[in-house]
Amino acid sequence: MLRVCVIGLGPIGNRHARIYKEDPLSELVGVCDLRKDRADAAAQALGVPAFYDTPTMLATLKPDVCSVATGGYEYGSDHCAPTLQALDAGCHVLCEKPISNDIAQAEAMVAKAREKRRCFGIDLNHRFTPAAILAKKWVDEGRLGHLLFMNMSMWIKNPTESSPYFQLKALHPHTVDIMRYFCGDIVAVQCFATKAPGRTIWSTATFNMKFANGVVGTLTGSYDIERGHPMEYCNVAGTGGRFVIEDMYREVTLYPAGSAEKTVYSNPVFGGMRDFEDTFRNRLHRFLEQVTAGVAPEDIDGSGASGLAAQKVLAAAIESLDTGTVVQVR
Repeated sequence: MLRVCVIGLGPIGNRHARIYKEDPLSELVGVCDLRKDRADAAAQALGVPAFYDTPTMLATLKPDVCSVATGGYEYGSDHCAPTLQALDAGCHVLCEKPISNDIAQAEAMVAKAREKRRCFGIDLNHRFTPAAILAKKWVDEGRLGHLLFMNMSMWIKNPTESSPYFQLKALHPHTVDIMRYFCGDIVAVQCFATKAPGRTIWSTATFNMKFANGVVGTLTGSYDIERGHPMEYCNVAGTGGRFVIEDMYREVTLYPAGSAEKTVYSNPVFGGMRDFEDTFRNRLHRFLEQVTAGVAPEDIDGSGASGLAAQKVLAAAIESLDTGTVVQVR
């Protein structure tokens, strides 16, 4: 059983801690937050000790795994320091998305994990659903034939006013990761964006993507629309057919080319995913499962390298938005 600590006790960090407390592969042994009130409240609720700085907790508890669920500017500025500290202490680390709002910091995090030979994952939880895993199996089996195009969209109401690029950096690590999960590396981006009434940030955006394998794609995302149902749509098409995923986990449908028949997986009413929190359960359990099994750091699903790749795509999108040009992903 892996000894686990959680760093950062906002709503997401508390979710991580509750899930680790329930998971049979882990023992939650401590929680940490710079804010004493948050650390103390989580510690009391979960029956574990509270700490108020990461180095003290790491030295005292010597955990096997740390979740970094801090936030900061653009939801990502506070991820780097505790991640590096935990990796230096010999921990495997699962970090919230975005890996960082700063590319240089994200590169340093990935490099440190590689240096220390520790598993480093990002909470790219949208790929850890039965629907997404089945769709990836169809792609890998060649059931879509030669891949041609992909359409992706995601929307959720978030009134927060942060940097001009907050929506791009904070929402789209998920969507870009899903696009890369199914269709591979993205090599060029063109981005357009708009501001809803009363907004100062680029709150809705559309991206045109070119993939290394020739696939073309579009992505539309917004912080201006109430969630409702669904909140996410994914359509991948090839010469042999296409699939559509509705709302992350509710349903995936395979439409074979030239056939009136289709294959549908619907989330079971009993025994299936209960809610959005189950995407976190699946993701955290998969990380624990892979660490327990001794999976090589470079083979971790939803790795730090994948998180970094997504942020580089988004950095290119921001450059495109600013310059009005198509930008190569670097």
